[in-house]
Amino acid sequence: MDDEDTYEIHAIHYGHHDRRSRENYIGGDPHDILQPLDYYVWAIVGRRGTYVFDTGFDEAMGKRRNRTLVRPIGDGLRAIGIKPDSIEHVIVSHLHYDHTGNYGLFPRAKYHLQDTEMAYATGRCMCHQFLKTPFEEEDVVAMVRKLFAGRVVFHEGAEEIVPGITVHKIGGHSKGLQCVRVKTQRGHVVLASDATHLYDHVEQNRVYPVTYSPAEVLEGYDHLRKLATSEAHIIPGHDPAVLKRYPATRPGLEGWIVRLDADPRG
Repeated sequence: MDDEDTYEIHAIHYGHHDRRSRENYIGGDPHDILQPLDYYVWAIVGRRGTYVFDTGFDEAMGKRRNRTLVRPIGDGLRAIGIKPDSIEHVIVSHLHYDHTGNYGLFPRAKYHLQDTEMAYATGRCMCHQFLKTPFEEEDVVAMVRKLFAGRVVFHEGAEEIVPGITVHKIGGHSKGLQCVRVKTQRGHVVLASDATHLYDHVEQNRVYPVTYSPAEVLEGYDHLRKLATSEAHIIPGHDPAVLKRYPATRPGLEGWIVRLDADPRG
């Protein structure tokens, strides 16, 4: 990397869930085919440091939620030379169970979160079962404890974490959902997290059923397109195709860890 503000991005596949396509869209899907979800965390690595985006769930939570833990995320980080206890900054897209677990894995880290998301996860909206279902009480409480320990950094809208890495509030899926825009050797890559679960969502303007606001989801797609160098630079949060489109970080990591700052295949 020649530019101090340019980063590598590693997508670490840690979980899997088999499901039918009708479960992935508001209004269902007429094809009703198998359309599984994969679960990822992301490591952003550059001269200015290493930043982890989202922290996944552990084996116990996978069993609780009927999801398969493929490999612990700590193993994935260590496989590319990253020691979890050395990480100083974790960016959290939102506080749903599959994005903010493993909260003891990064004892030194400060957690970057949209102010809106903390207010949402601890406020009156959690009186409604439909809205609180994707949240886990202990995950939210763990973030509150980090707040009182001085380990939460709040953001409002679009802000710079460090030169080359910015966060942007999208909302929609969760009220304070944020994506991350990263400067790479191939342009600006947008790690959408759940701003688009699958390529089909953003490419076809369809909406995943778990949502705070479908309107914000749809408007969010245009926001993602404006932030990314091209639509091909938008990385969905749960699409198994990511592992096929991008090369492994190194030989032996195929199907587990891929490089998103590299050109996609084909």
